[in-house]
Amino acid sequence: MKKRLLHMFFAALLAASLLAGCAPGREEDRSDPGEKESVDVVLNEVAHSIFYAPMYVAIEEGYFAKEGIDLTLVNGFGADKTMTAVLSGEADIGFMGSEASIYTYNEGANDYVVNFAQLTQRAGNFLVAREPMEDFSWEDLNGHLVLGGRKGGMPEMVFEYILRQNGMDPANDLTIDQSIDFGSTAAAFAGGKGDFTVEFEPGATSLEQEGRGYVVASLGTDSGYVPYTAFSAKKSYMEEHPDTIQGFTDALQKGMDYVAAHTPEEIAAIIAPQFEETDLETITTIVSRYYEQDTWPDSLVFSEESFDLLQDILEDSGELEKRAPYEALVNTEFAGKAAGQNS
Repeated sequence: MKKRLLHMFFAALLAASLLAGCAPGREEDRSDPGEKESVDVVLNEVAHSIFYAPMYVAIEEGYFAKEGIDLTLVNGFGADKTMTAVLSGEADIGFMGSEASIYTYNEGANDYVVNFAQLTQRAGNFLVAREPMEDFSWEDLNGHLVLGGRKGGMPEMVFEYILRQNGMDPANDLTIDQSIDFGSTAAAFAGGKGDFTVEFEPGATSLEQEGRGYVVASLGTDSGYVPYTAFSAKKSYMEEHPDTIQGFTDALQKGMDYVAAHTPEEIAAIIAPQFEETDLETITTIVSRYYEQDTWPDSLVFSEESFDLLQDILEDSGELEKRAPYEALVNTEFAGKAAGQNS
């Protein structure tokens, strides 16, 4: 049933893509070598999260503007909606988990999306317990109820991957509740549901601040280097607007360089305007968590090794019927050039 729904979903995406092909194109890149004129770019992000700090540094420090890019940032509230926006032409660039690009490619899209810059190299969620557990091991979840993520979503797949790596059977050794909407698990846990919960930020930190939970493990640390999120665009857009893609990637690399060269306190102060509902101390705490687990790579180059690991995780979770070719879905030209220019 799930696979049939998945096929129906991507069939709808393909139809949206075909309709977009009939629509008028966006403004062409301007190529005046004398100065960079402004080009409008719509970026649809899967979620608005401190996890993506280097991107917000690039926005707040004006790096996109310096590259001649007038950026409009839209929250897609989910990879399916972000992918739909890119395929339909509502967005020029998408920011999401790369598994979405694999699914779309395998469904037979002609003008499929290609990943050109990887932003995070660790999972961004944490395991929260009801009591402090200094000597926590994953086997401690045996027989317990854990509030998990959506089936087929990257957070849940990474969680199950870690369990299997530690000799546990996700289906039989514990109970994983996947019925709660993303963003509502922290409230459910605070209300007494579950023995453990898998939380993104700011959920994990909020539970600790309220004294209702304690972070006992980082999925990012225990899963290893996983290509969790990347930027992608339709193949046709990249072919028609290479200068825009390069400028966009150059700006991102400058954001990565800033993060690598500054403290969590300095990073938090820069991105604070992006999170007006969160106080600076909390932003700093969250940035520090991600900083300490080596969340952000030095460059945006999406390696073949990382892509293979991603597909290993998808296969391990039973979500991938056939593997997709790295050379079709990843372009390292722009990120490689950006890393060289900014080194």
